[in-house]
Amino acid sequence: MGTLGGGGLWWRFPSCGGGGGDRQRRRRGHRRPGSSSSESIGFGREGRPLFDFPLKQATIAASLTLTGDTVAQVRDRLVSYFHGERDEENKELISVLLLNHDWLRALRMASYGFLLYGPGSFAWYKFLDQCMPKPTFLNLSTKVILNQIVLGPCVIAVIFAWNNLWLGKISQLPSKYQKDALPTLLFGFRFWIPVSILNFGVIPLSARVAFMSTCSIFWNFYLSTTMSK
Repeated sequence: MGTLGGGGLWWRFPSCGGGGGDRQRRRRGHRRPGSSSSESIGFGREGRPLFDFPLKQATIAASLTLTGDTVAQVRDRLVSYFHGERDEENKELISVLLLNHDWLRALRMASYGFLLYGPGSFAWYKFLDQCMPKPTFLNLSTKVILNQIVLGPCVIAVIFAWNNLWLGKISQLPSKYQKDALPTLLFGFRFWIPVSILNFGVIPLSARVAFMSTCSIFWNFYLSTTMSK
């Protein structure tokens, strides 16, 4: 998720390999004061970015989380329609598809993708590649395992907290974790382990957020349905 440098916000991870910081400092030293990056937000002295935000990856993640939520909402309305749960004003199928969309829920999911999942997962993938750059079987297996036991629980914990914060139900977060966190995590294992193998074994770093976000349309559909219970 984005180009990372030394120092900055929470998505900055230290390099596990030697000399990474020196190379980054040398690259920044050769940057012209007037130059800019499409993924950098905020500039300090001499035109240097105060922090690098992975704008492209964040936008992709937001678009696809929004898509997943839209699919979930349309599916819920269709289920209600065909089961006869509709009022007199919404008898037509076209009305069911186009009206009564929960835009606040959509914004909640899209902001999660833009502010949290997009930057966070890109930083995570970059960190793993810095620690294990060689595409060996051992490195691939380690990345897949770490992706499930570290990133998976973090994503579930964050999106549950984000959803309850938006709804003003932060006090209900512990019970939400107890009720839905483990089933969601186990479902995620069945879905994300094969996807992670493809992600680390085949997909290049620059395309990993797009690939994972595309796969996560289905996952976001599931999450959005779980969040709305």
